Amino acid sequence: MKKIRIHREGFNILLILLIILIIYNVIIYCQYPQNIFFFVGLAFSVIIFSFFIYFFRNPEREADVEDESLIVAPADGHVVVIEPTEEHECFNGEKRIQVSIFMTVFNVHANWYPIAGIIKYCKHYNGRHMAAYLPKSSHENERSSVLIETPKGSKVLVRQIAGALARRIVTYAHTDYKCHRNEHLGFIKFGSRVDLFLPADAEIFVEIGERTKGNQTIIARLKE
Repeated sequence: MKKIRIHREGFNILLILLIILIIYNVIIYCQYPQNIFFFVGLAFSVIIFSFFIYFFRNPEREADVEDESLIVAPADGHVVVIEPTEEHECFNGEKRIQVSIFMTVFNVHANWYPIAGIIKYCKHYNGRHMAAYLPKSSHENERSSVLIETPKGSKVLVRQIAGALARRIVTYAHTDYKCHRNEHLGFIKFGSRVDLFLPADAEIFVEIGERTKGNQTIIARLKE
């Protein structure tokens, strides 16, 4: 049986939740010992705590990819957008291909670097918390943008986007950091989305509706 690994972003939340649930169940037990209310409350507490453990799971994954031009999925979820777009934050309206991956609360919420390179830009924006699958969430919701320049000079923008439930985006990247595959970019707490902005001539390997596995699914190839 595999051991469940918990992401570091979940340690404090799980500890606080455990203390709250213990206190709650002690109070219920003192009021209704051996009563149906106590057993219902206990069962509810176990379900809630189990869900949070599941949400903060941190599976061991390594991308077995030797081709440095391949883009791997930065997140679990399913593809909701593949389209040409003009990106203004980092590319001054230059044409890019946008690939967006939507995550539900049941997906692994750790995010990986999609390609190795140097971080040229990293910025967090406060914003709204509308449903992450909506197109305008990409530039109106709370988000964090990370621009990676590959050793051959291509640039890939990764944007973490908070959803209706998400209230905190964690990004480990910082400017001039040398990032690698098999390394966590960050974590988004609860339902959310990750956008990739790739060069216009990138070869795309996924389709709308396709499920992705973070640090495993090949998204595209850069023509470097």
